[in-house]
Amino acid sequence: MKPSTILLTALVFFALPLLGRAETKAQNVVFIAIDDMNDWVGCLGGHPQVKTPNIDALADRGINFTNAHCQAPICNPSRVSLTLGLLPSTTGMYFLAPDFRQAGATKNAETLFQYFRKHDYYLTTCGKVFHGKADPLSFDHIEPNRGWRRSNEKIRYTVPGTNPLWDWGQVDVPDEEQRDYLTAAWATEQLKTLPQKDQPFFLAVGFHLPHVPIYASKKWFDLYPLEDIILPEVLDSDHDDIPEIARQLTLNPTAPRHEWMVEHDEWRHAVQAYLAANSFVDHLVGMIIDALDASGAADDTIIVLWSDHGFHLGEKQKWAKRSNWEETTRVPFLMAGPGIERGKACARPVGLIDIYPTLADLCGLPPKEGLEGVSLRPLLENPEAPWDRPAITTFGPGNHTIRSEHWRYSVYADGSEELYDHRIDPNEWKNLATDPAMAEVIAQHRASLPSTNAAPLPGSAGSDSPLYGEDGKVSLQESMKRAQKKKTKTDE
Repeated sequence: MKPSTILLTALVFFALPLLGRAETKAQNVVFIAIDDMNDWVGCLGGHPQVKTPNIDALADRGINFTNAHCQAPICNPSRVSLTLGLLPSTTGMYFLAPDFRQAGATKNAETLFQYFRKHDYYLTTCGKVFHGKADPLSFDHIEPNRGWRRSNEKIRYTVPGTNPLWDWGQVDVPDEEQRDYLTAAWATEQLKTLPQKDQPFFLAVGFHLPHVPIYASKKWFDLYPLEDIILPEVLDSDHDDIPEIARQLTLNPTAPRHEWMVEHDEWRHAVQAYLAANSFVDHLVGMIIDALDASGAADDTIIVLWSDHGFHLGEKQKWAKRSNWEETTRVPFLMAGPGIERGKACARPVGLIDIYPTLADLCGLPPKEGLEGVSLRPLLENPEAPWDRPAITTFGPGNHTIRSEHWRYSVYADGSEELYDHRIDPNEWKNLATDPAMAEVIAQHRASLPSTNAAPLPGSAGSDSPLYGEDGKVSLQESMKRAQKKKTKTDE
């Protein structure tokens, strides 16, 4: 071979990888947030009757993280943790207030969305992505919420009866006039034009349902005849081995008490409404995915779907979120797109905090320094890859739960503990924390507890749980008094 031919061959050989990188398009992102959706999704198996064909189809085209968990069991701190890539125990953001832009520790933090804007992405959003109003620093365009969300009068009588959020039932409002539908319709319109822009796009869409009030139209209720509803399993003695602090922390929210729901024949109605709302939201997810496929941009787009936390519907004799148990911490979390395995489930424990570094990695952005999550790329490429990180959830200062592949270990601010073996106890009915044989398991999980327990940010202490005083300190005795006062009032 002539020297000139050898030189030319070598140049081509070394240039090909560079040419390939130059021609690779930046990945777009379709980011779908759902409020209060637990594992009652077909591909997660949380309820035997639920119908979610579109989310299930998304699982078939990507990775379904079946052991994914939120970092806080309340809307605001969960969403702040995801968008900042930091644990609540690091920021001190534990409760519904304050707004993260009004708090010293998080005021100037760079969100996931800002990071993508800084790297020449076009960011646009509609619906509930943040808790409360959208952050203007994070988006090029914020579409106002429109449409019907709730009526002035409640459908059901609940205790506390004056709380307008605690309501559920069938409504006569057409789907096309409801807020979540209009959010999905807006997103589908955006996908007709966003692929034509001269920069990659990041479309963030947030749905309010199935958050209370849980409303849906007749077509969705018809999927679940009331007389056929299967109720969750509940153990009457479930609370016998739970620490007192856990009872006060998790069983004192504004939600109705479980015994009240049973006595007033509301349990079946609420489960029916939740299933109907999940199917409605699933339909809206399908609208967006169909629009993406029709746009021609699907091959260059990462899809991520997640919920901010789960929701109890009677399990462990509890309603709503705000617990460190599986029904609250476990969430739907799916990813699909270029470079991601198709149709695989991943049982490794992961957290929503991992979304920030993962999207940055998949989209070719430089690693963001200071994040406490990690890129899930190894699991997206091989769902069975070795993985030694647990998921951490924190409910108020000092109350942590560690979810590994087979275990849940929880420790509370007073040192009380819970331990559950999910291989034989998926309902978390038998607390093994006092079993001496479990000492090594507990020690292994304690090693993953956060090293920092930041004080609650100003304005946040006492805003969610009666367990906390205005100074953010645990007051178990006062909490028990308030619990008894509430029980007496609601029994009247």
